[in-house]
Amino acid sequence: MGKLFGTDGVRGIANKDLTPELANQLAKASAEIFIKNGNGTVVIGRDTRISGNLLEAAMISGFLAMGVNVITLGVMPTPAVAYATRKLKGNMGVVISASHNPYEYNGIKFFNHEGFKLRDEVEAEIEDYIFNNKFTNDRPIGDNIGKLIEHQDPEKLYGDFVASTVQEDFNGMRIAMDVAHGAAYKVAPRTFRNLGAEVFVINDQPDGININDHCGSTHPEVLKDVVIENQCDFGVSFDGDADRLIALDETGAVVDGDQIMAICGSYLKRKGALKKDTVVATVMSNIGLGLALKENGIALEKTKVGDRYVLEMMREQGFSLGGEQSGHLIFLDHNTTGDGLLSALKLAEIIKDQNQPLSQLAAMMDRYPQTLVNAKVPNEFKDSLMKNDLILQEIQKAEGILKEEGRVLVRPSGTEPLVRVMIEGKNLQQIEGFAQRIAMLIEDQF
Repeated sequence: MGKLFGTDGVRGIANKDLTPELANQLAKASAEIFIKNGNGTVVIGRDTRISGNLLEAAMISGFLAMGVNVITLGVMPTPAVAYATRKLKGNMGVVISASHNPYEYNGIKFFNHEGFKLRDEVEAEIEDYIFNNKFTNDRPIGDNIGKLIEHQDPEKLYGDFVASTVQEDFNGMRIAMDVAHGAAYKVAPRTFRNLGAEVFVINDQPDGININDHCGSTHPEVLKDVVIENQCDFGVSFDGDADRLIALDETGAVVDGDQIMAICGSYLKRKGALKKDTVVATVMSNIGLGLALKENGIALEKTKVGDRYVLEMMREQGFSLGGEQSGHLIFLDHNTTGDGLLSALKLAEIIKDQNQPLSQLAAMMDRYPQTLVNAKVPNEFKDSLMKNDLILQEIQKAEGILKEEGRVLVRPSGTEPLVRVMIEGKNLQQIEGFAQRIAMLIEDQF
């Protein structure tokens, strides 16, 4: 059987890999699995990509044809769809977004009725329906056809929810914000302003093709001048679907997901709100995170790369805070997926409550030098390369030199035709050399 789902839904170049025909089939297959005999509801949101309307229309058509009602939120962050699915009692939620990827890509990801991403076996069932053409020919007619409902103010629905998770108002605070021409371009500034903050926003004019274009969480440096020129308390950069956050302190220095987890974890522990005094992160997190948490009496559990795996461990073992260095932060007591806006509000709450600048809060964690090099590899060869003797020998050579003062992590990307080479250690020049050699060796296999 073929494979459609990656680590974060179905993703590809819109109208080439991810066609409206496939989107329509995904809607029909998921409807048959989740909503037997129709009489159900799906909540749909999307980011600002030019292909969003195309894929959304195809999915809506598929759901309505199966007798399923659809509530559309329009342009809204991924975590907003997860929350709205629960709040509006949807049978499932759908997000049309390719997150931080360029505009020509798009993706489709699903949430169950509780707002959680689908389990692997459920995704496999959807794939089985499509590849083996298991669709029913028994279609509803007349008034049994699904109904389309446009939510009148999804920004208020979600904004009020995330605002309710903080205990502070932000009167007197000055916050810089890069919304990446993406899904949070309206709701994020509105929510902070409603809480009293003065907000300085950039990249809030989406045109369908400028999403993530040298802006947002993958380019936090573009916000530095805004922070400094407006004497902001801190800055926040979202990605295209606003499920992740990278911050800048008052000097314009980047504060990544690891540092934010350290800050939030220690704060929640002091408040008695960090379940089991544990934070969950991935193997990509900096060595410094574990050291900082340990100094504050907090354990660190690690998973393989992907916020879905962080979430799985959190749910299975009853933890409340987890995330990734890239800025996917999960506050499971509040929402069921990474939530950039909620994370930004939490960070502002801590700065206000502790009356400390973000630079001072972030200083609790020392970051070991870390380098990441991407090797371009066709998707069909990504996994087999991880068994290549030449590559394994080069990895072992680097590990032998670094010993206990660093580490090497080589892994195939779950969403792109890349193998990622990440090396960590005390000597930046040394680890950059190791990473470049391993990446070049990988690419030389073709």
